[in-house]
Amino acid sequence: MTPHPSDGLALPVVDDALAERLRRRLATVEDDLAGHVSGSADFINEAAGHLMSAGGKRFRPLLVLLAAEVGPRPDAAEVLTAASVVELTHLASLYHDDVMDEADVRRGADSANARWDNHVAILTGDYLFARSSELTAALGPEAVLIQSRTFARLVEGQILETVKPAPGADPLAHYLEVVAGKTGSLIATSALYGAMFSGASTEVCEALREYGEIVGSAFQLSDDILDIASESEESGKTPGTDLREGVPTLPVLMARAANRPEDARLIELLDADLADDALHAEALDLLRKHPAMDEARAYVQDRAAEGKARLGVLPQGGVRQALEAFADVVAVRSA
Repeated sequence: MTPHPSDGLALPVVDDALAERLRRRLATVEDDLAGHVSGSADFINEAAGHLMSAGGKRFRPLLVLLAAEVGPRPDAAEVLTAASVVELTHLASLYHDDVMDEADVRRGADSANARWDNHVAILTGDYLFARSSELTAALGPEAVLIQSRTFARLVEGQILETVKPAPGADPLAHYLEVVAGKTGSLIATSALYGAMFSGASTEVCEALREYGEIVGSAFQLSDDILDIASESEESGKTPGTDLREGVPTLPVLMARAANRPEDARLIELLDADLADDALHAEALDLLRKHPAMDEARAYVQDRAAEGKARLGVLPQGGVRQALEAFADVVAVRSA
């Protein structure tokens, strides 16, 4: 069977010609990235290229390239540079994330901190942030400002993830701020960069930025639902991983906020050490039956619809169709 041009792309592109253009340009970005992570010593090359060579969906640079299709200059050199900027920023954040999470595996390979140590992982992340900043400087002062604000939000999200909400603050609102910073901010900038550097109008640029923030965050939140609802043979992941590790997620926070008398046992389990398999299984079962699951699904679906509504300023065609289809994927995968 002949592969479809969109096979392997991280976005659902049904327009064959568009998919082929994106695939060719993404291959160029891939080659560019290999050059951008190169350093002055073999060890730097090995460490900086470690996660990149482990693969990844390249969703953010692909979104840059897709958004660029709405402007008159989708093949502008600045678009390709911007695609490298967002992927390098994302890769850098993964090195730091793995240190903070004490992760041993990333993308099916040893994490950098496991392969070497925390010092190497942190410095490698810093190096990739520096290379990203160097490329951003070539894009001009407006891009530097956007990237600086994006980086600040990303780091703020990482910091907020490590601290509890302030006394009296809403834990759910705190968590949504974490997701918007850690995930939504860079996806928003990816969509904005593509439109901006291809010469799209201010109205279109802002609409795509908002779309990226909303749908990007919703995609992360849908993972929260899948962590509880899916079976391992469906998702390829162990169900309830975040639950076992005590990570607050959308369904858990909504279940806590419900504050129902009949939830006393669930709350007791959520406050307990769920390393025990029997307790973990019980908590997972109670949470799956809880109305918070449907509430979380409805929230994600509403956000996906809100993101799609931002696309009304785009003309009908393959680009809008792909972006709408991705929002639909976000809604459906949490159902």
